[in-house]
Amino acid sequence: MKYYISDLHLFHENAIEFDHRPFTSLQEMHDTILKNWNERVTNGDMVYILGDVSMRGKKEDLIAFVAQLKGRKILIKGNHDDVSDYRYQQLFHEIYDYKEMHDMVGKEHYSLVLSHYPIFSWRGMGSGRILLYGHTHESEEDRFYQQCLTEMQAHDCRHVYDGKLRAYNVGCMKPYMNYTPRTLEEIMKSREMEA
Repeated sequence: MKYYISDLHLFHENAIEFDHRPFTSLQEMHDTILKNWNERVTNGDMVYILGDVSMRGKKEDLIAFVAQLKGRKILIKGNHDDVSDYRYQQLFHEIYDYKEMHDMVGKEHYSLVLSHYPIFSWRGMGSGRILLYGHTHESEEDRFYQQCLTEMQAHDCRHVYDGKLRAYNVGCMKPYMNYTPRTLEEIMKSREMEA
């Protein structure tokens, strides 16, 4: 199974206030993330973390926490990810700045672009490739980005195909993510229900 999530911001106290996260403390947030993750993910699963695991990668507490998260973790680096500590690097199966890959929902194949950052024009967007991203959290910036994509679609821009442009924010704080790694199918269904 493949799962996706972004912007955990572990050990980042300001994230609770910044995102209006429903936690009274970092410990409560960490306990929820660990519980949700390990109840769902097995060690045979792949979890694509689209950046900002934490503010840094050198803290002993961070290394100990990430080591408890099940699954083969693939990190798509974000602006707050510091992977200079070799011990921290070893917790990830692979580390990228950007990744193109495929996933399946039922018997249907999907091409994906994984990036921490929202991309205005990504490779394959005109042929149905889906962008999964993070970084913008639950913000006006994210709403503006999604509005731009809608406008591009409405004005039949040259890179836009006749289907719907699909770019999904997989930030853990999004209501459809709920601090839990999600499958592509879950992400797509949740976002389509919102539309």
